[in-house]
Amino acid sequence: MASRETLLKILDLARWAPSGDNTQPWRFEIVADDHIAIHGNDTREWCLYDFNGHASHMAHGALLETLRIAATGEGLAASWQLRPGSPDKSPVFDVRLTPAPGIAPDPLLPFVESRTVQRRPMRTTPLTAAQRSALAAAPGAGYSVQFFESGAERRQVAGLLWRNAYLRLTCPEAYPVHKEIIEWRTRFSKDRIPEQAVGVDGATARLMEWVMASWGRVQFFNKYLGGTIAPRVQLDYIPAIACAAHVLVKADVPAVGVEAHVRGGIALQRVWLTAAAVGLHLQPEMTPLIFRWYARAGLSFSAVPEIQQGAAALADEFERIGGFGHDQGLTFFCRVGVSDPPKSRSLRKSVEELMLPGR
Repeated sequence: MASRETLLKILDLARWAPSGDNTQPWRFEIVADDHIAIHGNDTREWCLYDFNGHASHMAHGALLETLRIAATGEGLAASWQLRPGSPDKSPVFDVRLTPAPGIAPDPLLPFVESRTVQRRPMRTTPLTAAQRSALAAAPGAGYSVQFFESGAERRQVAGLLWRNAYLRLTCPEAYPVHKEIIEWRTRFSKDRIPEQAVGVDGATARLMEWVMASWGRVQFFNKYLGGTIAPRVQLDYIPAIACAAHVLVKADVPAVGVEAHVRGGIALQRVWLTAAAVGLHLQPEMTPLIFRWYARAGLSFSAVPEIQQGAAALADEFERIGGFGHDQGLTFFCRVGVSDPPKSRSLRKSVEELMLPGR
């Protein structure tokens, strides 16, 4: 049986799991010395990018995998189960911890806290055979990995992301998310993305801060002053070229339901931690997948017809570039490469802030 101090130590490391825009959609409860409950939530009500809550479900999976890895450092084996009857919008995951004499700390354990997002350009040094092999094996059974490595492939992806970013920046339903998630004039943020980690220069950041104060300003700049160009160049096109490769994790069977997306989140975190373990930095590129989820599900997400049409066209383009069909399950898309460590990053709320009151 583990002590409460041991469980808190495990949770203190597990909280470094990634989540969309650092939303941290979870709260912790220590039920017993061998039982932790993870109370999930999702952001679908206000976040366009949380398609049916699945982005949050994937974050829950990343947390559960990180918790499992952290437990090995304390000589414990962790297993989880979705609590029967818990709703999709607020799933509860019961984690059981059992002593495992002789268990070795997971090789990914040293990278849990150092793993971060690199939104700035990376070096184009090609992946080594060892790096490519490690990334390909990282997601585990049920997944495969596709690499876009050549200059031509990276330019194709850059074009996709350039057009994707135009939709992202002109979609009125996305504006409240963009306004909320950045903490301006900061290097670190415990619950958002700090400005210095966004990946734009200081002048562009000041302009973005002023423009994003109102949707009217955004519309004016986009229509008359080419307001999307600078952020698309700095945040999407140049980084898409300046990397070693883009990495696409594909599911053998399209994900359906909470548990399938949780498993996708486990695969996501294993890829991310493996990238760190082999000396690479990583940046998620999830919005093309999310717009494709909407398009292939036939769901409307914007009142602007051109946005809807653009999402369908981008889904077709993504499938053409990747050489797969409408029914292919896509789990995670990112770019990787060698770079200096980011000087700014998102932090996390403390364990105390993430504990349910009185638990």
